[in-house]
Amino acid sequence: MCPSAARLPGLMPSPLVAHCLVVEGPDGLTLVDTGFGLVDVEDGGRRLGRPFMALAGVRLDRAETAIEQVRALGHEPGDVRDIVVTHLDLDHAGGLADFPRARVHVHRAELDAARHPDRRERLRYVPAQWAHHPHWVEHTAGGDDWFGFASVQAVGEDVLMVPLHGHTRGHCGVAVRRPGGGWLLHAGDAYFSTGDKCTPRSCPPGVRAYQAGLAVDGRQRRHNLARLQELHQQHGGEQHGDEPDQGVTMFCAHDRSEFEALKSS
Repeated sequence: MCPSAARLPGLMPSPLVAHCLVVEGPDGLTLVDTGFGLVDVEDGGRRLGRPFMALAGVRLDRAETAIEQVRALGHEPGDVRDIVVTHLDLDHAGGLADFPRARVHVHRAELDAARHPDRRERLRYVPAQWAHHPHWVEHTAGGDDWFGFASVQAVGEDVLMVPLHGHTRGHCGVAVRRPGGGWLLHAGDAYFSTGDKCTPRSCPPGVRAYQAGLAVDGRQRRHNLARLQELHQQHGGEQHGDEPDQGVTMFCAHDRSEFEALKSS
């Protein structure tokens, strides 16, 4: 995505990505978020709507869809048994129908918002993206404590949903245990720029305004962002002596620099 606002120097970075994860497990694959799907590409973005296509500067490429990247890794779409979505915004849920047999894990508040959006929420959800009636697995608050955050076991003890409401009603981060120790935390849209997670915070003014404007609960979003900043400061990817599970590598859905850093690691 190459937002039009990025044409003004310093206002917003470009391009943006839609960062998804494929997690290999003994019983198949788990996908974290789906980005845009095949139909989004094949219909030229009409399903996404002209306003979003123009504002976000979406450049659709079939090879970049989750299903084609799963195939490129040597897997079949049917190998994806579970999908964990941070939320159901149109740029995160477009590929759900490409994996029709997968269980889709979502926070109940998010599914309620997508099914019954209020006036402010209608443009962010595209019901056609889940018109195939996926096997929803609804999660609510509760579960083990994870670095001071409430968490929910989405797919076993190695893939957790971490409620980070504010951007949407039921927005969650997704924590994935790394085989060598430590965790990845896909923070979704809890922040948009890598400087957001740092102390002191650094964020381009256009990004700051954009994420504030999109939030359904700005106070809750800011509260969770502060908690993520603290998490990054205390446990940001480093290994802690005899406690390797303490390292947390955090990234958001759209910052390309974070994507490239993880891709090359």
